[in-house]
Amino acid sequence: MGVPPTRPADRALARPRHRLPAAVAALAALLAVGAGVLVDLAAPAPRPADAPADQFSAERAYQNVKVIAARPHVAGSAANDQVREHLVGVLRGLGLETEVQDAVAPEAGQLSGAAGGATLARVRNVVARLPGTDSTGRVFLVAHYDSVQSGPGGNDDAAGTSTILEVARALTAGPRPRNDLVLVLTDAEEACLCGASGFAAGHPLAADGGVVLNLEARGSTGPVIMFETSRNNAKLVDVFGRAAPHPVGTSFAVEIYRALPNDTDFTAFLDHDFVGLNSAYIDGGAIYHTPLDVPAAMDRGSLQMHGDNALGLAREFGRTNLRELGSGHDATYFPVPGGLVRYPGWLVLPLALAALVAVGLLGWLLRRRGRATAGRLAAGVGLALAPIVLAPLGAWLLWAAITTIRPGYAGLLDPYRPIWYRLAVVALAAAILFTWYALTRRRIGPAALAFGGLTWLALFGVLLAVLVPGGAYLATLPALAGALAGLAALATRLDGPWPVVAVTLAGAVAVVILLPTVVLLFPALGMAMGGVAALFAVLLGLAALPLVDLLHPQAGGQRGMLALRARRLGPLPAAAAGLAAVVFAGVGLAVDRFDAAHPAPTHLMYGFDADTGKGMWISHEAEPQPWTAQYVDDMGRVSHYFPALGDDVFKFGDAPAVNLPPPAVTVLSDTTAGAERTLRVRVTPQRSVRVLSLHVDVDPEPGPATVLRASAAGVPLPVKPVEPGSSWGFGLVFHAPPPEGVEVTLTLRAQQEKMELRAMDASDGLEGVPGFRRRPSDVGVVGSHSSEMLAVARTYSL
Repeated sequence: MGVPPTRPADRALARPRHRLPAAVAALAALLAVGAGVLVDLAAPAPRPADAPADQFSAERAYQNVKVIAARPHVAGSAANDQVREHLVGVLRGLGLETEVQDAVAPEAGQLSGAAGGATLARVRNVVARLPGTDSTGRVFLVAHYDSVQSGPGGNDDAAGTSTILEVARALTAGPRPRNDLVLVLTDAEEACLCGASGFAAGHPLAADGGVVLNLEARGSTGPVIMFETSRNNAKLVDVFGRAAPHPVGTSFAVEIYRALPNDTDFTAFLDHDFVGLNSAYIDGGAIYHTPLDVPAAMDRGSLQMHGDNALGLAREFGRTNLRELGSGHDATYFPVPGGLVRYPGWLVLPLALAALVAVGLLGWLLRRRGRATAGRLAAGVGLALAPIVLAPLGAWLLWAAITTIRPGYAGLLDPYRPIWYRLAVVALAAAILFTWYALTRRRIGPAALAFGGLTWLALFGVLLAVLVPGGAYLATLPALAGALAGLAALATRLDGPWPVVAVTLAGAVAVVILLPTVVLLFPALGMAMGGVAALFAVLLGLAALPLVDLLHPQAGGQRGMLALRARRLGPLPAAAAGLAAVVFAGVGLAVDRFDAAHPAPTHLMYGFDADTGKGMWISHEAEPQPWTAQYVDDMGRVSHYFPALGDDVFKFGDAPAVNLPPPAVTVLSDTTAGAERTLRVRVTPQRSVRVLSLHVDVDPEPGPATVLRASAAGVPLPVKPVEPGSSWGFGLVFHAPPPEGVEVTLTLRAQQEKMELRAMDASDGLEGVPGFRRRPSDVGVVGSHSSEMLAVARTYSL
């Protein structure tokens, strides 16, 4: 017996008798759920300075922020010395055992700019200890107290440092914890993570490892996100979920961060087999590493959230048996209003396969019930790929157009006022989805298109379960909820209320899971990668297609004027979303203008070659802004003159010479034993500098010097292969060098008799350089480690 043909009106999963009230009720329900999600992500109100002694107070912590971030305090500077003295005074005032670890330490992670060599620094870490009553291990609260040279670090990382000081005060106001608590305020994080590396590798308190809670900031506002963990994190995440008052964190963020080349102090601890959690607030990234990162720019609600979570976790880990924290798997976890959902990693693939099976069963039942033919189901799957591809592409094109109008955005991590542009991307994604739906709905049918969207979600879930397990929930759970809702709808009366209830519940699941991802991806990746947020916005729309359908006229069954009216009303959602995208982008351009409080970022540094007496302006702006363009007019590599800058391509231009001495290279010894030549030299800056570098080369014959082994200040250095085409061979970069200089030992092949050493040092500030003109009020300094740098270099032939 054949299946009767599907009537157009029956191609939807829900066909309520009163379509408009049903649509309004469903939309109101989703908006309420979305509002709950956004409220849950918001930072709490800061507690006042007279809050109870055992609580964290953002206002009390902020008093330390103002002292720490009074001015830039790069590692090795006099300003950094003053900050360190303040930290030691506060901690000793709390009665804590406090010391300063003074060491020379190598870099951590992959941040070195020393081609073929290594980076290291003299560091002075502040270390304090609160002994436990019956310790099962150590809990380390970590933040860095140094800033970049281009800004005072009001958020990065005076926020983390001040949080730890206030947490320490709250802990000493109550009973002592079971486990030892160690406060580690590291130096030279901005330069090379060297402070954390020196502590993790060389301090006695770090010898047995422990749990690390690292506190960071990469912006000025927003929720504090626990974005990185050590491997096999299930029990750590369980503690986070129950002890952090504001547990915002996702296993997807952990997976993404592990794949990125970014590093924090947490990296150094992971390199030495510590376990732990890494947290930061990241919105407001326009001021990151710039002169605008002042205490007044800080959102004290974000500081309160940092402190609430850090204090809660310190107390919980302080009482937990740390020997029982090991687990054999990573957990999947994500925030929901009121808490953190988490489940074991071994469940990820079975859930993904269950979602795929459930979607397949839905497709079979749609065909069995006559809601869609096999051809329509296949077409729904194929056509659903269109918005998935077009939404990210549209977001990229939108941002390309905006940056064409406002090229200064290219130098910013995010605009100063990004909310309007973020709304424009979401509206554009909605416009693309609604346009696609309006064009395909009548021909393919709502049920088949809903099946197509759920199919892609289920397939993405399986793919993520295999490749990025921590992110599989983003596709698997909405697909599973949508399929179960569809099956429930098919089991009830088509025109009754229960199909609408079922698909609304599925839409709510999608909102709870995907909306935080869309919201958090914007500040995490910046507007240049807004297409990623657009992709997840479209996945949210596909998961909620049965509700999207309620915004349109009934799928079919009308005749005459009713049919004509339905066709005319169909494009309205798409038109409204498209108009909103244009309006939001226009408002963004209107309100986010560059001015004295929000300057256009520019990059400029100066280099002087003491061998030739040649001065050079250098900028990494690919398309220099008007202020920068007056200094640079050519493009190429400058590594022949300044090897510590690496082999990147820069803009450069001629500059007047400066009367500054280059660093001196003194040969201490030069000996040969068998097939090896050992050269000891001292590299001494002749002025106050932030960084010192030494690079090695020889005459063309017999070729670049082969450095077999190297050390600086007694620290063995890795000897990395030299990149093809590099201007120099082995090199090292030393941050915060002592005034007496650095002793370097190089072991080479004995036959390499003639060689050249290129020594360079760098200070900060261009005000005294001939030809430099002060920036206008609406022109600022980009957040770069080389902004405003003044480098002097000389070659020594040996």
